Amino acid sequence: MKKWILSLTLLLVIGVLAACGSNSDEKASNDGKSTKEKVVIGYFPNIDHAPAMVAREKGFYEKALGDKVDVEYRTFPDGGTFMTALKSGDIDAGLVGPGPVINNYFSGADVKIIGGASVGGTVVVASKKSGIDNLSDVAGKTFITPGIGCTHDVQFETSLEDQAIKKLTSSRIGGTLKHVTGNPANYQGMFETGKVDLAAVPEPWASILVKNGAKVIISTDKIAYGKTLPNTVLVTSDKLIKDNKEIAQGIAKAEKEAVDFINNNPDEAQKIAIKSIKDLTKQDMDQEIVKKAMSNITFTSDVDEDVIQKFGQSSYDLKFLKEKPDFTGLVETNL
Repeated sequence: MKKWILSLTLLLVIGVLAACGSNSDEKASNDGKSTKEKVVIGYFPNIDHAPAMVAREKGFYEKALGDKVDVEYRTFPDGGTFMTALKSGDIDAGLVGPGPVINNYFSGADVKIIGGASVGGTVVVASKKSGIDNLSDVAGKTFITPGIGCTHDVQFETSLEDQAIKKLTSSRIGGTLKHVTGNPANYQGMFETGKVDLAAVPEPWASILVKNGAKVIISTDKIAYGKTLPNTVLVTSDKLIKDNKEIAQGIAKAEKEAVDFINNNPDEAQKIAIKSIKDLTKQDMDQEIVKKAMSNITFTSDVDEDVIQKFGQSSYDLKFLKEKPDFTGLVETNL
C-alpha cells in the first residue's frame, strides 16, 4: 500500500516539475507551434550577395539574433520582387542593390539602409552575335538588366549618358537602345538565341558570359560608380528598427561578421558561394570563375551616403525618379 502511495506521489511530483520547467527558449502555443519570433532574410544568388550566403552557411544570423528567434531565408531574382516582399512584410531584411532601394524610398516606402555588403561587380558584356566591339556600336541594339531602374541599369545608362550621344541611350528617354529585363542566370541562352545583344550584369554571371565568348564592353572599374557605389546594401524597415532595435542590430552585426569572414577567408568564402549558387540555381560554378568574379568586388559593411545621393541624382536624370531626390535619413546610422 505504501509503495503504491509513494509511486503515485512521485508521478504527481514529476508532472508538476514538467509543467513548471518549460524554458522560454522552448515555448509553444496550445496548438504545438513555436512562438519564437521569426526573422526572414532575403538575398540574390549573385556573388555580390556572398555575405548573406556566408552568414547563412556559418549561422551568423542565428548566433547574433539568439535562441528566441527563428531565422528563415528567401532568395529573389531582382530588386523589384525583393522590395515588394520587404514592403509587404514577407521578409524583414536582406541584401539588395541601391537602385531599387532609392526608387522605393523616394516613393514613400518604409526602407532603411543599415549596412553595406559589396562595392563593384557590375560589368557590361556583348554577345558574339551582336557585332559590338565598343560603345559606339550599341546604337539600335537590345540590352538586358535584372530590372528597370535597378542598380546595374542605372550604372549602364549613366555610362551611356556620359557619351553625350543621344542615339546611344535607351529608347525610354529618346535613344535607340531597346531595354528588356530578365534573370541573369538566363542571359547565356538569350545571347545564343540572339534575343539580346548586350547585358549590364553582376558577377558571377559576367565572368560566365565572358568565358562562353562574350566581350567586355565596360569593365567594373570603368562603369559609372563602379569603384564607389555600394553594389549591394543591407536593408530593413524603419518599423523593425523602432519596434525591435535589438533584432536590427543583430542583423547588422551578422552581416559585418560575414563580410569580415570573406575578407579573411577568401578561399572558403568562394566554396560557400559556389555551393549556395548551385543549390539555388542548379548551376555548377567553376572555381576559377568565382575567384575572378570575387576579385572584381570589394566586400565591405561601410556605406557612403554621399555616393548614394549622387546615384539618386543619376536615377533622376535618367527619369527613373520624377523629382530631385533627397535621401537624408535613408541610411540608418544609429545602430
